[in-house]
Amino acid sequence: FPAFGGVVTAIIGGLVVGPLCGSQLTIKGPAAGLIAIAIASVEMLGQGNNFNGYRYTLAVIVFASAIQIIIAWFKLGRFVDFFPASVVHGMLAAIGIIIFSKQIHPLLGVKALSKDSIDLLIEIPHSLVTMNPEVALIGVTSVLVVIFATTIFGRIARYFPGPLLAVLAGVGFCLYFDFQHPHDYKWYSLNYFIDDKYLVSIPQNFLAGVTFPDFSQLFSMTSLQFVLMFALIGSLEALLTSKAVDGLDPYKRKANMNRDLMAVGFGNLLCGFVGGLPMISEVVRSCANVSYGARTRWANFFHGAFLLIFVVLLAPVIHLIPIAALAGVLCVTGYRLAAPKHFLDRKEIGSEQLIIFTVTIIGTLMTDLLVGVFLGIVTKVLVCAFLGAPIKYLFRPVRAEQECADSGYLITLPEVCSFANVISFKRAIKRSRGYAVTCDFSRTILVEHTFMKQVRELEQDKERSVNLIGLDRLVPVSGHSAATRRIVPENLAKTSNLAKDTFVQN
Repeated sequence: FPAFGGVVTAIIGGLVVGPLCGSQLTIKGPAAGLIAIAIASVEMLGQGNNFNGYRYTLAVIVFASAIQIIIAWFKLGRFVDFFPASVVHGMLAAIGIIIFSKQIHPLLGVKALSKDSIDLLIEIPHSLVTMNPEVALIGVTSVLVVIFATTIFGRIARYFPGPLLAVLAGVGFCLYFDFQHPHDYKWYSLNYFIDDKYLVSIPQNFLAGVTFPDFSQLFSMTSLQFVLMFALIGSLEALLTSKAVDGLDPYKRKANMNRDLMAVGFGNLLCGFVGGLPMISEVVRSCANVSYGARTRWANFFHGAFLLIFVVLLAPVIHLIPIAALAGVLCVTGYRLAAPKHFLDRKEIGSEQLIIFTVTIIGTLMTDLLVGVFLGIVTKVLVCAFLGAPIKYLFRPVRAEQECADSGYLITLPEVCSFANVISFKRAIKRSRGYAVTCDFSRTILVEHTFMKQVRELEQDKERSVNLIGLDRLVPVSGHSAATRRIVPENLAKTSNLAKDTFVQN
């Protein structure tokens, strides 16, 4: 894909998809998650002619976007709630490590030799030894400005956030060191070279980059294979990112996943017709968006609007920005996503959550995001089994409900309450229509952390009263309020009759 492909997707993601999407703080645009599929599609469909492969792939994206819209139309976006909390947090932490591993090298002015995240981390000492001092000075300054912006600049940082000040400082360094004109310089008797390859570059003729799809190969088996891959994997990554960013929202808002996927599908339809890369909810920019004070989906709109203005009218200004300055901003974002406190938070909830969290991180770093998430879910199932949950009960939905005019709404929970039945639990709560809710845990032998997290959120709902019966039979694995709870032998004798009697008395 040409560079134009990424730019046009980010612009459409902001100007068109931003006002339509169902999430408040996600940024829509191209992302690394679909690069491998895009490369394979171009190469296999092009058969040696990359431009033809590019146009065939655009047709694939158009068809895949129609499938995304159908998925959203049938309201299948709710299945994102299936993914365990520690797996989602592990995904975010892994992405933070990936961001850091990729950006630390341009921060130092070194072109990395590796592509894999693990190898990139191993390569850091080599980059430190071979760094370009002037470029590294810009990168390190960028990191310090982002971290200490509020301390150094006080109230000014409220209107000019750290990343923007870091970029402006980078422009100052660019002019001072004369990056625009190739030259050598000496540092401690060693020679280094500087030129504009260390600066941001964008297409000079923006509109000339528009390319239309070629549908002539759309119904070949190869094309249909990539249609399914783009539609399913793209949808899953977009929804997972929206779910993860919901956890970062300081206002605790929840995205409308079906509306969000519908908007992404519509955006992909436009991208495919004009030459853009496939679009998802982009986790790096979304996390940066939250970190620096975004409050509504209009941040996404202005992301696209400013990008359009800059690439069309202010290309020479963009060309003054050192890549190292942007890399510094992203290194801080990556660190914040994978900071040690996240490991400590998982440990506080329970050792088993730390294991799931860590497996997801390692799986994602060694393979890719979806494989890492799958390994995290498998680990979660094994942990539940280890804690005493029979596998046959793990995926049993929440079904038993009873509505009483006087007492409210009774939901009888199954033997195992886990991430696998959070969807049916939320559906049951939604059907309560504001009634007082009584949750009967009298038959339950295990309440897993993800489910317990939903219970605690339900308790904080000010629109309804909540009564939990039988939950005190279960012993938490830690002192955290949302820790996994399981039955102990001496409490096995207690039956659901107590809960039903209490419900009737109330």
